[in-house]
Amino acid sequence: MKKILLIEDNRDVRENIVEILELAAYKVLAAENGKVGVELAIKELPDLIICDIMMPELDGYGVLHLLNKNNATSGIPFIFLTAKAERTDYRKGMEMGADDYLTKPFDDIELLNAIEIRLKKAAAMKSSVAGKEGLDEFLRNAQTNSNIKLTSDEREVIDYKKKHIIYAHAHRPSYLYFIVNGKVKTFRMNDDGKELITGIYTDNEFFGYTPLLEETVYHDNAEVLEDATVMLIPKSDFLQLVSSDMQTAKRFIKLLSSNLSEREEKLIQLAYNSLRKRVADGLIMVYEKFRKNEKDSPKIALSREDLAQVVGTATESLIRTLSDFKSEKLIDITDGKIHILNEQKLKSLYN
Repeated sequence: MKKILLIEDNRDVRENIVEILELAAYKVLAAENGKVGVELAIKELPDLIICDIMMPELDGYGVLHLLNKNNATSGIPFIFLTAKAERTDYRKGMEMGADDYLTKPFDDIELLNAIEIRLKKAAAMKSSVAGKEGLDEFLRNAQTNSNIKLTSDEREVIDYKKKHIIYAHAHRPSYLYFIVNGKVKTFRMNDDGKELITGIYTDNEFFGYTPLLEETVYHDNAEVLEDATVMLIPKSDFLQLVSSDMQTAKRFIKLLSSNLSEREEKLIQLAYNSLRKRVADGLIMVYEKFRKNEKDSPKIALSREDLAQVVGTATESLIRTLSDFKSEKLIDITDGKIHILNEQKLKSLYN
């Protein structure tokens, strides 16, 4: 049962809305003012909040401001409810992060439809997980809930050969990229000219979105690992999708922050973990990128140079460690391809 928080200072209006929502099989929490509403929101973490604007002590704008500052409540769908119909009030509420705006008087169907739409969008966003995989799932979910379709038959699609550079460091971005099939790596070069792979992308994944959002140049390079078919999505369409819906934008920012945190963690591991742990971590990461499903057990067809760049070590050190893993029957190597024999033990090396 979905939980809805109603913040409304008018008792008659509050009781009427509570009755409507309970008849619609929602669990309802009611607050008589903004201060109580904020406390209830933080304590109960409802699935959706309906809030009046004009209230004593703390008005609706103040409620939304405080909830947006709290990580636990900032992503909760928020619907403003007010008797004021001026366009300036509408614009202010939406700019602050409200997801919808209902003007009194309204009918029962209008209220219930607004709630249902927002809950469905929130559920679609929550179905994705954190990290880069979460960003890919997010973008797929977001475009199904929008008039803007990132991937379509009308987009430009290019076939790239292995080793082709799709974009280079310091260039300005014009596109979001979607891999139809194939594999692409992103990497950075240090002052000594050595590469560090920052990401590996495969079928049905997006890449190149960070500089689009930050409005900066690329901080890394993108190179085709194996022949790839890539769809080019104009920057304007991507930015319009992210900005067209406040809930979409907030969710994307959270996932992007999580992705950046994962990268920071990886850099820490590269600095402090033992070579064995780093190689194990790199093998598992690449293995999961190559597998198509949980039952799949692919052989890793990645050059030792590329794998060394994933791990952040010299190629010679990587080869010695792979030889040790083979002797310990953690992996097998046939025709240069790596087959993981004991996934759980490899994972235990870096956990």
